[in-house]
Amino acid sequence: MPDLAASPGTSWLIVGGCLSAVAALLHIGCIVGGPDWYRFFGAGEGMARAAARGDWRPTLITLVIAAVLFGWAAYAFAGAGWLPRLPLLRTGLVAITAVYLLRGLLFVPFNLWRPQYDSGFAIWSSLIVLAFGAVHAVGTIRAWPYLAP
Repeated sequence: MPDLAASPGTSWLIVGGCLSAVAALLHIGCIVGGPDWYRFFGAGEGMARAAARGDWRPTLITLVIAAVLFGWAAYAFAGAGWLPRLPLLRTGLVAITAVYLLRGLLFVPFNLWRPQYDSGFAIWSSLIVLAFGAVHAVGTIRAWPYLAP
């Protein structure tokens, strides 16, 4: 088995894992910070109001998103050799990269279809997620031969 830590994609995957982990922590911050944080991070007025009422759904949805992002961080760290190898490592990294890239790229056509979502936050968040996807893509491509089982 090749040494993942020697992969030319290691540093990219470490950065990608850190980005996903920070995004997960920001989601946890929304739960702790309450309605103002939900608003600031673009969750929408409905989520902010539900959080203000004490509804459990914003917390549950945000916890699920945070858990997924922590899982994605774990896959990036495993691809970098920082964590033990995870199942379907190559497939997982490709899927994570695809989700990030699609989320970042689909904003423009979505905005044409539903212009009410045209906001500074939507544009910036799409650019940020696109950057996350690019970092994961470079790391996955550069590490590809080292990711073989």
